[in-house]
Amino acid sequence: MDWKDTLRHTSTLLKPLRAEQSAVAQGFHELHDAALAEGALSTREKELIALAIAVSKQCVDCIGFHVKAAIRAGATRAEMAEVVNVCVLMNGGPGYMYGAKVMEAYDQLAD
Repeated sequence: MDWKDTLRHTSTLLKPLRAEQSAVAQGFHELHDAALAEGALSTREKELIALAIAVSKQCVDCIGFHVKAAIRAGATRAEMAEVVNVCVLMNGGPGYMYGAKVMEAYDQLAD
């Protein structure tokens, strides 16, 4: 999978929906920013939590966007690998399969 292309494609798909449903899009964006803002937990920690949830929900696009955001927030490949370990613990085989996507996304998006 080409993660950069996948995220570009998803962003393109979301543009008309954002325009047609601007109030919901704006509300989601505000919720996103508020939930991931620095607080008792750092943005990096929150992005790693979001990544674990993305794996658990098997949302490929969410995995890509949260890997990218976690990298921006300073997360390392080793930290993401440990997140994958917890996902495997809590989700078994599906956590392992989607966890492999996390590592692939990291390797492509970290540069």
